[in-house]
Amino acid sequence: MLSLEEKLAVVASFSELQRKDVSLGRVNFHYEDSAYDKKIVVYHLHPNGNGFVYADYLKGYATDDKGFVNIREFSADELHDIVEKSIRSLTVKESKKAAKPQTDQEEYWYGEDDQKLSVTFVDDLWYIYAGSNLDCAFETYEEVEEYMAEEGFERNK
Repeated sequence: MLSLEEKLAVVASFSELQRKDVSLGRVNFHYEDSAYDKKIVVYHLHPNGNGFVYADYLKGYATDDKGFVNIREFSADELHDIVEKSIRSLTVKESKKAAKPQTDQEEYWYGEDDQKLSVTFVDDLWYIYAGSNLDCAFETYEEVEEYMAEEGFERNK
């Protein structure tokens, strides 16, 4: 487990965060440029090593009812990664259409053994097809990229 000083060093490396000392020696870090009402990225970083990072918009993290992940046992790399993702998730409100061109264009992603998936954007959703079979659909292009990376696919190989 990282010490408070080590965790503070990791979090303080993000110049976009503002440190706010709170009661009982705890520290919060706010992201004032958040596109949402939510501005706290790191919550109650405590001298005993406990603390939380806002991850309500992130996939793959078990959050509490307020959208926070306990980071007590996180390594420096894990902490850096989740803080970076948290900031990114609060930077721009994700539209269902995401940041890609909004056309019915088709793009291809390639995996092992010449596997090929196609991605199209139609009616506010991103669809992934394996041949003519629908594999899955996502609301944002970021979700498509995350899914493809997890499945070992690369765009335009």
